Amino acid sequence: MIITHGKACVLAALIAAVATTSAEAANCQGRRDTGTAVGAIGGGLLGNGLSHGSAGGTIAGAVIGGVAGNVIQGSNCRETRTSQYVPRRHYDSHGVAYYYDRYGHRHYYR
Repeated sequence: MIITHGKACVLAALIAAVATTSAEAANCQGRRDTGTAVGAIGGGLLGNGLSHGSAGGTIAGAVIGGVAGNVIQGSNCRETRTSQYVPRRHYDSHGVAYYYDRYGHRHYYR
């Protein structure tokens, strides 16, 4: 019984160490893919250890770990734009286009 708890603790430590390392990827999708793979491997190892080698436990751990890795790595993804404010085009009753700047002032297109 002590060996089983020892395996679970070692696997949990391994998963925590792997999950905290940052994935070096060029874009958001690469980070999600890496997080899914690392989570699935770690979850499968943990599920195998906790279920005493059961195939169902290994598969369930891999699926749960993969989903968790995808969500965790995807939460760090942000769209970056050069400007935070994008003006919307409006039209007045005469059909002349205008927009509001970030301070609420109306400006007409030329």
